[in-house]
Amino acid sequence: MKYLKTETILGAEDAADAVKPTAQLEARLAENGERLAGLGEGADVERAALLVENGYVLLDLERREESWGAGHEAFGLALSAEAWETAIQACDVIYQSEQSDAIEALAHAVWLSVTYPVDPELSVAMLQHLVDETPPKADGAAVAAAVARFIVDMRAEGRQREDLLFFTAQSLGDVARGHSQVDEQEVFDFWVERMELNDPSKLLPRLAQVLDVLVTGEWWFDRDALRSRLPD
Repeated sequence: MKYLKTETILGAEDAADAVKPTAQLEARLAENGERLAGLGEGADVERAALLVENGYVLLDLERREESWGAGHEAFGLALSAEAWETAIQACDVIYQSEQSDAIEALAHAVWLSVTYPVDPELSVAMLQHLVDETPPKADGAAVAAAVARFIVDMRAEGRQREDLLFFTAQSLGDVARGHSQVDEQEVFDFWVERMELNDPSKLLPRLAQVLDVLVTGEWWFDRDALRSRLPD
């Protein structure tokens, strides 16, 4: 899977080997810098995508303030261009940079990934971040995990669907154990029903309430305007 795994460079057994990954990452930044410099006007989508890539590379280099800056620049460009997957990834870069607006960035990533028909694995990855950020006893984790399952049911197909159904089932099971010590299927089914996690008409508004709390009412875009441009 593309978004639900952390890519790490392994095999650096001594100091000499450890230098190589850093050099490779620095070389990628330099290459992307040249590509960015060569872009003309009207290339906002390409520029945003390169900035997102730089953001993730900078995270690997633990240069978090720089990654935060790249993420914000990419987000502005992607939002204007309505390049939603890139905008979500830009929010993810900001979130992983662990700066003061990390949780707000995650909330925006989740909203966009649920609202727009992007790659369902990307949506699941953002919702899993929200699960991980939520205290085990809080209902928000259950809501996020259940929405992830719903997204997979609605959007995923083929092998991706099988993989994501397995992942989201495990995630929801883990949340149930942390939330209510649920460890049997019959009890799990009762828990899902009691929590109303199988009713999207109630589940999605509950997620919206969670996100409103996370951003403290300060959204980076006009949600009503974006909804008005959604296809019927």
